[in-house]
Amino acid sequence: MIKARAAVLREPGQDPQLADIELRDPVADEVLVHIDAVGICHTDISVASWFTKVPVVFGHEGTGTVVAAGPQARDRIGARVVLTFASCGACPNCGADRPAYCDQSAQLNMRGSRRDETSALRLDGEPITGGFFGQSSFATYAITRSRNAVTVPDAIAPALAAPLGCSVQTGAGAVLNVVAPTADDPVVVFGAGAVGLSAVMAARIAGCRTIIAVDPITARRDLATDLGATHTFDPGADVAAAVGELTGGAAAVIDTTARPDVVAAAVGLLRSRGTLALLGLGAPTAELPVALIMAKGITVRGVVEGDSDPHTFLPRLADLHLRGELPLDKLVAAFPFDDFGRAWAAAKAAEVIKPVLVTA
Repeated sequence: MIKARAAVLREPGQDPQLADIELRDPVADEVLVHIDAVGICHTDISVASWFTKVPVVFGHEGTGTVVAAGPQARDRIGARVVLTFASCGACPNCGADRPAYCDQSAQLNMRGSRRDETSALRLDGEPITGGFFGQSSFATYAITRSRNAVTVPDAIAPALAAPLGCSVQTGAGAVLNVVAPTADDPVVVFGAGAVGLSAVMAARIAGCRTIIAVDPITARRDLATDLGATHTFDPGADVAAAVGELTGGAAAVIDTTARPDVVAAAVGLLRSRGTLALLGLGAPTAELPVALIMAKGITVRGVVEGDSDPHTFLPRLADLHLRGELPLDKLVAAFPFDDFGRAWAAAKAAEVIKPVLVTA
């Protein structure tokens, strides 16, 4: 058994607290990763409010070094890896290089492992729920499968590599993999958090001449401008009129808010045959103007994890960062792992864009 320090949620709706845990050795194609850094994502906070299979360890933006491997693992000991979402590798979507839409995605990512002897984690000698997004990386060590572990260059700092596993690939992938805009395609991004700002950076990388970011927080609008937005608006303004005047209709709207009113209004910003990409997790339904969608041939598209094949897309993102085109350092606020409580509170209060816990 491997001893580790982890943030453990003991009761639904409470905040995770640091505790000592143990991990079993990796089996089959699993790898044991020493976690160098792990990001806190809005999904961690949302799920912690209702998850009932407690005690549990969350965390799904881990990065670190492989220190042990099961007999079928393809990752070498010593490899630097980013941990990302889990997929089965056997269903039709996985076979077609669409692992974000794996048939087993909900089970593998959101429900965690069974609390029996198969669990990788122990608290006070008893099995607890692990395997959140196939990793449970709010810990100094994590066990994951080779499919979850993507090799990245040693040159990228751990605190900047961690968000690649979820928030950055989600926002950047929505633009680069789904919308794929040209220079003449105006893009509007609702929400300037880590996902939305990643979309802004990706639109700039794509060469878009008009990139509009909408967020109520002045500092986030300013950062969006710094990262490539050509125009920013407070949602309290007449965004529809402003977008119409600037663009005549957007080619794509990226929504990261998951607010029904924003989603419904976003349709009206699009030109004919435009695309509304829905990235946020929040309200389960929204009323949409169906007649307008039909009349203008609009596509409303859900996007999971940026439609990414992580083993090809994450190295691409790392390379973009190392070339100076994806300045992840402007998103990240690093916290020592022992300050988990402070980082968690900062994430809940939206005081920082992307809090990342660093273990050393």
